[in-house]
Amino acid sequence: MKAPFYIDLEDARTLLGEIGIELNERQIKRAAEPDANGNRKLPFFRDPINGRLKINRDTLLKIYRNEEIKAENSMTFEL
Repeated sequence: MKAPFYIDLEDARTLLGEIGIELNERQIKRAAEPDANGNRKLPFFRDPINGRLKINRDTLLKIYRNEEIKAENSMTFEL
């Protein structure tokens, strides 16, 4: 099993940019901050040592892959 690799907000934004998902700094921060119910759009967590928001790199990529698969599975093909 591969060890987790945690990235911060800026690294997450760069990673998503590499796969064609361009977000500005404000957009990635909004996805990481909790809403009124305390839920985040993406599973960022506060690093217990430095207090910065972090996310597992593979988890972030998996979320986008899963959304793509869901979209493909909901497609209807008409010939």
